[in-house]
Amino acid sequence: MFDKILIANRGEIALRILRAAKELGVATVAVHSTADADAMHVKLADESVCLGPPPSRDSYLNIPALLAACEITGAEALHPGYGFLSENARFAEILADHHIVFVGPKPEHIRLMGDKIEAKRTAKRLGIPCVPGSPGAVTNDIEATAVAKEIGFPVLVKASAGGGGRGMKVAHSAAELPLALTSARLEAKAAFGDDSVYLEKYLEKPRHIEFQVLGDGQGKAIHLGERECSLQRRHQKVWEEGPSPALNASERLEMGEICAKAMRELRYAGVGTIEFLYEDGKFYFIEMNTRIQVEHPVTEMITGVDLVNEQIKIAAGSPLTLTQEAVTFDGHAIECRINAEHASTFKPSPGKIAYYHPPGGLGVRVDSAVYAGYTIPPTYDSLVGKLIVHGRNRTEALMRLRRSLDEFIVDGIETTIPLFQTLVRNADIQNGLYDIHWLEKFLATGGVTV
Repeated sequence: MFDKILIANRGEIALRILRAAKELGVATVAVHSTADADAMHVKLADESVCLGPPPSRDSYLNIPALLAACEITGAEALHPGYGFLSENARFAEILADHHIVFVGPKPEHIRLMGDKIEAKRTAKRLGIPCVPGSPGAVTNDIEATAVAKEIGFPVLVKASAGGGGRGMKVAHSAAELPLALTSARLEAKAAFGDDSVYLEKYLEKPRHIEFQVLGDGQGKAIHLGERECSLQRRHQKVWEEGPSPALNASERLEMGEICAKAMRELRYAGVGTIEFLYEDGKFYFIEMNTRIQVEHPVTEMITGVDLVNEQIKIAAGSPLTLTQEAVTFDGHAIECRINAEHASTFKPSPGKIAYYHPPGGLGVRVDSAVYAGYTIPPTYDSLVGKLIVHGRNRTEALMRLRRSLDEFIVDGIETTIPLFQTLVRNADIQNGLYDIHWLEKFLATGGVTV
């Protein structure tokens, strides 16, 4: 096991990693920008290093500064969390060159899954079902039109290096395709520096279901069930739960084993999430995230497996001791992402938190790094924290979520708590009758009043 680990992130995920490291007896190093000098993980870490001014490029994305922080503190390993450099294969290689362990998968796996076209090809080779689409990037409008006619409209134009909904456009007909291609290419170039795009069949009412996998890089890999992530706004997840209301046990086991088998063949190391669209009883691979996910607590609540703990142990060279047979699924868990935004306009609301009272009680978990008097800076994402509840079944989890939301107090800033108070009382949500388009349609009708 490592003696010391550097946490190359901020906010709630930095605190989450710090807690896991401390429970393993590993000393922690927090890094921060000047805007995060008073952050909770900085206060609790054994050591801290300021990386630079608030802009991410000068702090959390500053690779030379991170290397220097590892060197001056003697950190043997670096945990990237999610976002920032967590899926940067070159960064993982640079760390290896400096004899620092990257807590995550091998660089070649990060690079492979970061290229959406190669990821899809690999998924097909590994026996994972995929959405019909172009075999690779489309180079011109004529080729794109031919592919689109073959797979059938509507089609989705997607950036090869994309993520977070950027570089994605829908074309419902051949007449709409040229504009969709141009828009997607421009957006992809601006966001990722790569304007290559490919086509996929656009599913009308799919659900977004993802499977959590865990491998040791030595040929062992398991799955830990699925999470339902269909409630999204602008392709960003808002509410996640597990197990999915749409799946039965046999579907879960079948698709879970397909994912685990693929990771064994790939000799994948660490945690990963294989994401699918699900429609009419069929799964279609969309991407794999080679890092810890924001919504990982959902899986932890229903399996009892500490995913960050497992990440660190695997990175330290420990074989996977947890077997598939030992994984059990207990009850139901739901996570809500509480953001510093207005609940209906989604206008950002950075500022000082005057009063903070998180909910508690049986089956309630709050992953947050804020406190009364803490100022949420305007520089970074607006996540205040994640409210996760667990119940013996989905009905109990929904009632516990409703109670917990009513207890949650964050004064001084606007938050999205009223949005979730509305959703948890909605009949479609209570009955599990939603797809990836449901939330945006609901919001368009003025469903949330604050």
